[in-house]
Amino acid sequence: MKKIIPMFLGLFLFFILPIQSLASTYDEVKWLIQNDYVGEIKGDLNRATSIDEMIEMLDPYSSYFTKEEFEAFTNSIEMTTVGIGVVIEKHEKGILIVDVFEGGSAYKAGVVPGDIIINVNGQSTVELSIEQAQTLILGKENTTVDLTFLKEDGSKSTKKITRLPFSMPNVTSKLLYGNVGYIGLSSFSENGTTLVKNAYTKLKNQGATSFILDLQNNGGGYVSTAEKLIGMFPNAPYAYKLQEAKNTYLEKSISQNIKFPKDTRILVNRFSASASEMTVAALIDQNAAIVYGENTYGKGTMQALYPLSDGSYLKLTMAEFFGPKGTVVKDVGLKPHFTTTTNPIFKAHYDSITKKFPTYKERKAMLNVPVSKTFKITFNKSVKEQIAANAIELVELGGSKVEATYEVSNNQVIVKPVKSLKAGYQYMLIAHPLIQDKNGKALKSGEYIHITVKE
Repeated sequence: MKKIIPMFLGLFLFFILPIQSLASTYDEVKWLIQNDYVGEIKGDLNRATSIDEMIEMLDPYSSYFTKEEFEAFTNSIEMTTVGIGVVIEKHEKGILIVDVFEGGSAYKAGVVPGDIIINVNGQSTVELSIEQAQTLILGKENTTVDLTFLKEDGSKSTKKITRLPFSMPNVTSKLLYGNVGYIGLSSFSENGTTLVKNAYTKLKNQGATSFILDLQNNGGGYVSTAEKLIGMFPNAPYAYKLQEAKNTYLEKSISQNIKFPKDTRILVNRFSASASEMTVAALIDQNAAIVYGENTYGKGTMQALYPLSDGSYLKLTMAEFFGPKGTVVKDVGLKPHFTTTTNPIFKAHYDSITKKFPTYKERKAMLNVPVSKTFKITFNKSVKEQIAANAIELVELGGSKVEATYEVSNNQVIVKPVKSLKAGYQYMLIAHPLIQDKNGKALKSGEYIHITVKE
């Protein structure tokens, strides 16, 4: 009997079960392990008396799911869950709503960020931890929960909200300073590439000329999504090299009509795994992008999802993958081109900006400045008191231009941020060649300074 098997990491493979009917689900699982499993079997399958015993002999990525457990597993990949659709954190008055997912039941009930849950089903939340509150708020689909909110204007409101399935945003995007488009991908869901392409088009229409793709904390998903995402990069015709139980072959990427620029920057960390690593290995091996961050997780194996005759599923490691040129991922992970000890968005954005100003001079970095820092830019001549608009810009890396005031004192320009800098963040101070001396002569070239702020 022929069945289509979606690969977890979603590559679609074909697996042929034996023609004769197997005696039980136990026998199906045992046969699949004996024929398709790639990895060490720690024990004797013939002595195992249950499916659980067999699974315990395999690697940590192989699992057995009941029908209900499989649904929950696939929902986690697709970023769907059941609840009211909010992000919460602890507050002295109860549980603060930090974000509300559009389309969720809380959103439809008029809940907004800033509301504070002070009561759940008649129980005060003042003394509850986040975990305790979450247990009370969550529940089965189509059940209801009574929540009392303290609004920002001091008023109170009680709402009965139905727990429903909702999708968490899998892709986030924003236009950073310098027309740098940022796209964050949380999971390689089946529609992941479509979401990335939509975000790319939106940012391109907003003026983006370079891009940063963030795969930090992305634990993987479907192989087909990785193949398509790799196909969005020029000079990346291959997706991976695959070693199965009986075969080894090189798989092509799936070319897309939208292509990232060659200097696109990829962000990873120690929790970037599986399909994320497949993507990064392909881009590194084919010099198709620039990678920033930490060494990745080091999963390097591919799992197939096998539907069993009783409606349950087996997730089984059936191959090890490598970069197209043979780069090993399993157990060692991938080393970025630029290793960073802080959030890699800072350096990636900084490098994206500096590339746009190739004639500018880089001044010595200012490290660990206080949040109250005032900046002084010194020139070799007295500066004209009237400074052209945007002649000097203070930029939050990973963000936008920061509002600041400017004061001229002889040959210095004093830059004062209107609000305190953010602890642990990084900034860039740019002086464009628009500043003039007292004789009206402009600077010959621009300058920029990299700034880090104390934690």
